[in-house]
Amino acid sequence: MEISKTGRTDEYFMKQALLEARKAADRDEVPVGAVIVGNGQIIARGHNLSETLNDATAHAEMQAFTAAANHIGGKYLNGCTLYVTIEPCPMCAAASLWVHLGEIVFGASDPKRGYSTIGASLLHPRTIVRSGVLAYECGLLMSEFFRKKR
Repeated sequence: MEISKTGRTDEYFMKQALLEARKAADRDEVPVGAVIVGNGQIIARGHNLSETLNDATAHAEMQAFTAAANHIGGKYLNGCTLYVTIEPCPMCAAASLWVHLGEIVFGASDPKRGYSTIGASLLHPRTIVRSGVLAYECGLLMSEFFRKKR
């Protein structure tokens, strides 16, 4: 378990990402949420908006990357950590390379559409990846969403 400079844990930040995922679900969006942490503080939040914006690229991570870049006034997120409820897709993993993201922490794996189905080469070579933080809760939210759709 990692503890930030403010004493907050991975679980705390993943719970914040889950709050974002629930916002997506409330909008009938696929419930994925993300937060970006810099210097122990949340600097950006995002959730899926693909249906709302009619934009297939409006994933939670992409929303959070844009918000974080706006917050810090630059395009690189060196030293920042992305907390996301589901393993990033290849598009979001590749975007994390371009923003020079320091670390990715995700909840549940996505064996069908996650970046690991293609390989870690999509990530910046210095990006650290950790998984399984609140994996059950993250996966359950996704399962419940799709169960209601069927």
